[in-house]
Order: sequence, then structure tokens, then C-alpha cells
Amino acid sequence: MALLVIASCQLMVVLDITIVNIALPHIQRSLDFSTTSLSWVVNAYTLTFGGLLLLGGRAGDILGRRRVFVFGVLLFVLASLLGGLAQNGGQLLAARALQGVGGAIASPTALALISTTFREGPQRNRAFGVFAAVSAGGGAIGLLAGGMLVEWLNWRWVLFVNVPIGLLIAFAAPRWIKESERHPGRFDLAGALTSTAGMVLLVYGFIRAAQEGWRDPLTLASFGAAAVVLTVFIAIERRSRQPITPLHMFADRNRAGTYGIMLCLAAAMFGMFFFLTLFVQNVLDFSPLQAGLAFLPVSAVIAIGAGLASRFLPVFGPKPFMVLGGLLAAAGLAWLTLTDVHSTYAGSVLGPMLVFSLGMGMEFVSLTLMALSNVTTAETGAASGLLNATQQVGGSLGLSILVTMYGTASANEAEQQIPRFLQQATPAERVRFQRTGELPPPFADEILTAGVSAAFIMAAIFTALAALIALVAIQVRPSDLERLQGNGASPGGPA
Repeated sequence: MALLVIASCQLMVVLDITIVNIALPHIQRSLDFSTTSLSWVVNAYTLTFGGLLLLGGRAGDILGRRRVFVFGVLLFVLASLLGGLAQNGGQLLAARALQGVGGAIASPTALALISTTFREGPQRNRAFGVFAAVSAGGGAIGLLAGGMLVEWLNWRWVLFVNVPIGLLIAFAAPRWIKESERHPGRFDLAGALTSTAGMVLLVYGFIRAAQEGWRDPLTLASFGAAAVVLTVFIAIERRSRQPITPLHMFADRNRAGTYGIMLCLAAAMFGMFFFLTLFVQNVLDFSPLQAGLAFLPVSAVIAIGAGLASRFLPVFGPKPFMVLGGLLAAAGLAWLTLTDVHSTYAGSVLGPMLVFSLGMGMEFVSLTLMALSNVTTAETGAASGLLNATQQVGGSLGLSILVTMYGTASANEAEQQIPRFLQQATPAERVRFQRTGELPPPFADEILTAGVSAAFIMAAIFTALAALIALVAIQVRPSDLERLQGNGASPGGPA
């Protein structure tokens, strides 16, 4: 029951990253968003979520993980209710940012509660396997749920659905989860604020570059400000007596490599869901429900990959699954670059999507184990928060980079498609194009597909880099697993 409560919270928090993707066109029409501002409906959540996860993990260490877990869930519920009731774009963005804060408080304490609730060894490994499958598959489940809710009800229910689920979790947590030991400490608010602000500026710079180009003054200013703020963040963490990001964790080669791998994989995963959602709805003409169903196999295959890794990890160790998982994900994304306007779901999308998902399932179990191995009890929350933060930050950064690739490739393709359209367009079609700037489907599909293929090339590079980091940086044998999990090793010692 404790695992059910913890996993349910993680599923609710993770699927909310993608559940709104299918609803975005409906949100745009309802609240009169421009195309540019609409992207912040996603970013407002992921950036506050990723930026404040480190503080959320620290709060659990200091105040008690169950107490903080329940507070985070209730804050998430309140924000979801406000978002569903939003009457304009500003209200919705504020609610999405508040959702991210609630998720940042609840998610790292959920992962840390597994370490303190379940015994080391097979029991904890199985719990990690369930948690990893939920974390990795939540995105695909969110797309399915979003399709059902938008098609059968309306876009507001992608937010309202969190309210009853969250209330049940908050009610069940005190009954089934024991409170953890509280560790005296201080909150590193300066570190949390500078890390969040720095990442917001960095992501904004990439998105701005996709729209206005790399020479745009505001693009360059955003990158410059991000560099300054993130440098200040590192300086604060080095001088702080109790930083939210203990920099000594990166001195451990295995853990530093784990965070780097997670950063790359999240960048590719967020991009795959985002661009495939556009492709199946705009090019393949799937309805919201059909689009959600199209992603359902992803969850099943991720669970299979996670189950295989959990079962054979004691035999082979985590490194082979990290390398193989990265290579499988890269192969799937490279396969997706071959899609064009004549592609079909069964022939060109399903196969590579399943190969990618199998690799991701293998990766997440190994990464979760390595990130929390050989960490002192007092820093479990910080370690888990850092793992989750790298996932969310990597996803936000990666998506912004892929959007830049998409924007460049689609703009180049548009230069070829617009003259072709004008040559055969009727006077009425030309007037409509001059008024709206939108091309009809055959030409628009070519532009979209060219951009999506370019984005998948970069996503494949990210996952190949993850496999390379695992091959070079991770140094652990199957016989080391018991020591990694804390048996027979001094707390906090080198892995």
C-alpha cells in the first residue's frame, strides 16, 4: 500500500508534464494564446518543477518526508483546480507554475520515501523498478489520458482530474507511510532561486533563438544572463554550509555520470513525445483520442524494459543496461528521422517508438539505483531531488534545443514550399495566405515533417551521448552492488 501511494503520486506528477500536450490547440482557442505564448503552458510547469526539485528534496530531509510529501500533493491539487478554472492565459500560466512547485515538493520526497520504507536488496530493487516504470511511462499515459479527456469532456479536465486523485493520496499517506527521521538544517533559498532563474533564462534563450535567430539581441542577452546567474548559483553552493546541491556528490564518478546520462535521455524523451504528438495529429490526421492511443504501447514496453533490468541487474550490474539502453534509444530515434509525409503509424512510427521505449525502460532502473547508492541518510532527499531535477531540466533544455533545430529546418523547407504553393494557388488561396500566413495541408505537412526529422536527428545524438557517457564514466561491477547499496561500506564513501 505504501508503494501504491508513492507510485500514484509520482504518476500524477509526471503525467501532468505531457497530459496538456494534446489539449494545447483547445487551450489556445479557448484562452486566446498566440502560438509563441502557448509553449509556456508546458514550460511554466517543467521549469518550476525542475528548478525547485532540489529545494523540495532538502525540505523532506529537514521537516520530515511524509509531512512534506502530503503538503506538496495538496499544493498540486489546489493548483490543478485553479488551472481548470482559469479564465485567461495569465491565470493558467500562474496555475501551471504553482503546479510545478507542488510537484517539486512531492516528487523527490516520494523517491526518498522508497529508500526509507523498503529494505535494501531485492525488496528495494523491486520498488525502484515500479517507481522507474511509473516515472518513464507517465508521459505516455498522460498523452492517452489527455486524448480521452479532451475528446470526451473538454481541456479543463486534464487539470481537474488531478483533484480527486491527489486528495486520495493525501488521505492515504498518513495511514500507510511512516514519518522519516528529521535532520536539522537550513533552507538554501538563494541556491534554489538562482538555479531556477538561470534555467528559465537558458531555456528562454533557446526558444527565442528558434523564433528570432541566434543574432537577436534578446537571445544573446538571455544566454549571457543565464551564464551569470548559473555562475552565481555555483558560487552560492560552494560557500553554503548546507547547500541544496552538495557539490561533493559530483566527485563520485558513477553518480556524476548518472546525472549526465539522465540529462541527455530526458532531452531526447521530452522531444520525442512533443514532436510525435505534432506529427500524428497534423500529418497523420489522428484525433486527440487516436493520438493518445498511439502512445499507449510506449508505457507497456517501458515497463518490460524496467522489469528486465530489475531482474537481471544483480547478475550483470547496471552498466550494461545503461549502455544498451542508450544505444536502443538512439537506434529508435535514428529510425524516426526517416519519416515523411507518406509515412504511416504502423509502418514508420510504431516500430522505432517501441525500440526507443525498451531502451528507456532499461535506463531508468539503473539510473535510479546508481543515483541513490552509497548516499548518507541525511542526503537521500538531496540526491533524489538532483536526479529528478536533471530529468526535468534536461527535458526543458533538450526540448528548447530541438525546437531550435525544428525551427531552422522548417524555415528552410518553407522557403521551398511557399513558391510551389503560390504557383498553383487560386486568387482566394493567395489572399488567405497573405492574411494568415498559413499554408494548406500538403505544403504545411512537408514543412512540419522536415522540421520534425531534423529534431529527431538531434535527439538521437543526445541518446548516443548518453550511451557514451555510460561506457566511459560508469565503473561498477555486479559484485559491487551490495557495497553500492550501503552494505559493508562507510556512509557517503566513494562508490
